[in-house]
Amino acid sequence: MLPFATDAVPPLAGVRVLDAARVLAGPFCGQLLADLGADVVKLERPGSGDDTRGWGPPFTADGTSAYFLSCNRSKRSLTLDIGTPDGSSIFHRLLETSDVLIENFRTDSAEKMGLAPEQLLARHPRLVACSISGFGRTGPLRDAPGYDFAIQAMSGLMGITGPVAGPPFKVGVALADVLTGLYAATAILACLKARERSGHGYAIDLGLLDCALAAQVNVAQAYLTSGTVPLRQGNAHLQIVPYELFETADGYLVLNVGNDSQWRAFCVAAGAGELGEEPRFATNRQRVELRVEVVPRVAEVMRRLPTAEWEKRLSEAHVPHAVVRDYAGTFAHEQTAARGMKVTIRDPAGNPVDLIGNPVHLTGAPTAPPAMPPRLGAQTDDVLRELGLSADEVAALRANGVV
Repeated sequence: MLPFATDAVPPLAGVRVLDAARVLAGPFCGQLLADLGADVVKLERPGSGDDTRGWGPPFTADGTSAYFLSCNRSKRSLTLDIGTPDGSSIFHRLLETSDVLIENFRTDSAEKMGLAPEQLLARHPRLVACSISGFGRTGPLRDAPGYDFAIQAMSGLMGITGPVAGPPFKVGVALADVLTGLYAATAILACLKARERSGHGYAIDLGLLDCALAAQVNVAQAYLTSGTVPLRQGNAHLQIVPYELFETADGYLVLNVGNDSQWRAFCVAAGAGELGEEPRFATNRQRVELRVEVVPRVAEVMRRLPTAEWEKRLSEAHVPHAVVRDYAGTFAHEQTAARGMKVTIRDPAGNPVDLIGNPVHLTGAPTAPPAMPPRLGAQTDDVLRELGLSADEVAALRANGVV
């Protein structure tokens, strides 16, 4: 029993977010805030909308792309051409009623439209304005476009990803975008909290390159500490041994020996007492330094038994490990189901649509129930009426292509 009554509404109930970003980083941030209860209005171009609406297949029965579905649930869609005088006026009226703006305007375009951070805060002094771009608002690349693949290449991430021999590899998902969205959500929440004390707004400047580099944590820090560029490790770990993918008698298994006691436990479970008793392999530092000796000997041991037997032995010995699964296996796993990481909602026609679940679990307040990502411009009239526009004014804007 909690010593207090739980909240009736999610943590961000009452917070209005204007999501004027496209593709992934900004929309992913907006979706996180929507999951926490914010009213997120997605601003899109009339006629075409967010680019990702057309990025497929696959598409749902009602024509929503899986890509758009992944980062736009629980939002409302407003179509608006902010490049027109009427559209710009409405945009600023929206900002007057919003707590947060998320945008990924080009730096030069934002300044021409009067939407640079200083200009926004001068006109909307309580706004938390989050600007996301490839390279941030300063530096020689400030006006250059930034794409996740290019960012992975430039940030060093591809340089440490992939097999030891052969070309560098990108991560299999647009990781720089996702990480930037997470950094953006964290910064926005911090600024909303600070605004309670200060009473004024804030401008957040995030570059995908900065976020991708910062997220490489211990590997990037290893370079700064040693001055040596880390070599690609493939499915191994730069600073822990054995911590990698191994072939079994009938498949593959990831072995995560994170400390010396786990090493000793592994050796016992594997029936390889000679490894555990070898003083040269006693500490992780020794095993890393003698990687070329340790890993082949562990690999030889791992090939002796089938995967199921390794799972049994390693589980009983409390040695961290994992079987490699594809999405079918992951979404079918009982742990995934127990955590609600697949949820089924209905599209406007009543067809079932499976979504990735919200990973945030709260005690003391609910999270917002997931809702189908909006059809393009579905809530345009509703949002404009909330601003006080009449039906005739909305009709005129629509006739002129502003909405």
